[in-house]
Amino acid sequence: MNTDETITIYDVAREAGVSMATVSRVVNGNKNVKENTRKKVLEVIDRLDYRPNAVARGLASKKTTTVGVVIPNIVNSYFATLAKGIDDIATMYKYNIVLASSDDNEDHEVTVIHSLISKQVDGIIFMGHHLTEKIRAEFSRTRTPIVLAGTVDLEHQLPSVNIDYKAAVEDCVTQLAKNNEKVAFVSGPLIDDINGKLRLAGYKSGLEKNNLSYNEGLVFEAKYSYKDGFELAQRVLNSGATAAYVGEDELAAGLLNGLFAAGKSVPEDFEIITSNDSPVTSYTRPNLSSINHPLYDLGAVSMRMLTKIMHKEELEDKDVILNHGLTLRQSTK
Repeated sequence: MNTDETITIYDVAREAGVSMATVSRVVNGNKNVKENTRKKVLEVIDRLDYRPNAVARGLASKKTTTVGVVIPNIVNSYFATLAKGIDDIATMYKYNIVLASSDDNEDHEVTVIHSLISKQVDGIIFMGHHLTEKIRAEFSRTRTPIVLAGTVDLEHQLPSVNIDYKAAVEDCVTQLAKNNEKVAFVSGPLIDDINGKLRLAGYKSGLEKNNLSYNEGLVFEAKYSYKDGFELAQRVLNSGATAAYVGEDELAAGLLNGLFAAGKSVPEDFEIITSNDSPVTSYTRPNLSSINHPLYDLGAVSMRMLTKIMHKEELEDKDVILNHGLTLRQSTK
């Protein structure tokens, strides 16, 4: 036998002197096989190092036991922690994960979704920053089950798992208002509903509850990056702000170091609370105070929801809101 060629179920059947159906039953754990036949087939499988073709099995059963996970940035620790929660539950239910990064590009996001659907994944977990009309159109055209993780759908068309972003930002403003009269709002693009609709609303209501006036000059929009946070620091200082709620941890780390570069001390001269409680919050000095965002649970719950949909089980709640808290570290007084 040519060892350079892929070993097939036909090779195993021929070598073991049994039918391909018998090999299939052994591989799939079917008990309707004589014990001595099972042992003979398993010995051949081991000797030939046969690995069943998951795609071929999927075509036969119309299931690939594979779930696609779309993330905007594969190196961001926020998404990495989320993905860990997804993967652990997927493993428990014997699903494989295909991670696909859209590189924060809307057109590439559509391409990635096309690719996953063409691979006949059994379901998709979407973690994009923004549910664009193009993405909605793609999802509406497919029968593949979809769950959103950390992505808001204000039209409530798709199942989702999130925290109450409005209430969480309100909590941040209340904390920062204890020592500061000018609290800045620093976030990713405001076109993203999570920022422009929910977090900004929480910022405004937080100011109102603490008798602080809203000022557009204290609202800053940036990309979700360390570099943007660093470059924003001087503008934030020029606004007169002495504290900031920041909508993303790497953005907050950049702002923190930008403030130090400008000669400011945190928290003595400037206080910061960030959003996601990802590992980045402990990498900085001082450590960043943050909304206590249960990232692992968010991933795990979204995967569990997807398994229910894939198995035609009823969802108790289509829009799951997980509890959040506030973890105060060294970037606040």
